[in-house]
Amino acid sequence: MSNASSDTVLVTGGSGFLGGRVIAQALGEGYEVRTTVRSLSREAQVREDLEAMGVAAGGRLTFVEADLTADAGWAEAAAGCRYVLHTASPFPGAEPDREDDLIVPAREGTLRVLRAARDAGAERAVVTSSFAAVGYGRPATERPFTEADWTDPDSDVPAYIKSKVLAERAAWDFVEREGNGLQLATVAPVGIFGPVVGADHSSSISMITGLFSGLMPGTPRLYFAVVDVRDAAELHLRAMTAEQAAGERFIAAAGDAVSLHAIALAVRDRLGDAARAVPVTELPDEVVRKAAEATPALKSMLPNLGTIRHVSNDKARTVLGWNPRSSADAVAATAASLLELGLLPATDPA
Repeated sequence: MSNASSDTVLVTGGSGFLGGRVIAQALGEGYEVRTTVRSLSREAQVREDLEAMGVAAGGRLTFVEADLTADAGWAEAAAGCRYVLHTASPFPGAEPDREDDLIVPAREGTLRVLRAARDAGAERAVVTSSFAAVGYGRPATERPFTEADWTDPDSDVPAYIKSKVLAERAAWDFVEREGNGLQLATVAPVGIFGPVVGADHSSSISMITGLFSGLMPGTPRLYFAVVDVRDAAELHLRAMTAEQAAGERFIAAAGDAVSLHAIALAVRDRLGDAARAVPVTELPDEVVRKAAEATPALKSMLPNLGTIRHVSNDKARTVLGWNPRSSADAVAATAASLLELGLLPATDPA
């Protein structure tokens, strides 16, 4: 990819797990980067995280305070930017009382960013969607989900999943009706893993810390696809500049869905004795259902027991030449970084 030092890239959500890696990749490719944070008090932490990634941002990175729920700051953030990468999105710790508490900020925030990009004369926007907008609300089949698939927002899906599909649909509708020449590409990551540089990281990472808790006699029969955060960031940059990416969606996945059991074995294999608390057996569904009766936190996983949502990354590979790390490499890098930073639960020696 060519050096583009004269071009400025806006990355929303610079303090996020993915946003930080996107900034690092863009700086590494020679771009000037502007990023939004909800409070300028986050600037020092973002710069510290970038240093931990081996990137000295210096004056090539600037910050603007802007929130997805308000108009203030967005015109300033987008001014003079050739590209806009919208990685910021609300992710709840728990299901909200009202689904609109999540859906409205996700949809309206996306539109706010796209309007700013259009009004600033940006060439292309890349919106971070999610596999949640692709593979839910429909029966899982042996056929892998692809970019041609859409989650049914009228089905019985949680508010977060609904928010992602409605936000991406709104983005495509906006560009078609009001984009005034603004190009759009979207990237739909699956579960984002990979090395962490601090305590603020993707919600997917809690799956790895849970494996190390010593409280799990085995893993439930859960399946999901994985992508390393560094590869997800790279795909955003490829979607930003490749001519053939305009008007396209791209799934960011290392490969097909893998079992939590396989992830546990990969972590044990790579980390050895440091991962002795990670379970090596897979629990029968009836055992998990029985445990959920006493532990309400487990109930949310029951509908997904044994369900495999196959996924294809062929489009990103063939159209954009993307070559991600394996699922095992991504989860092993996650665990190794958590171990190095002392972020794993302490367990008693076996």
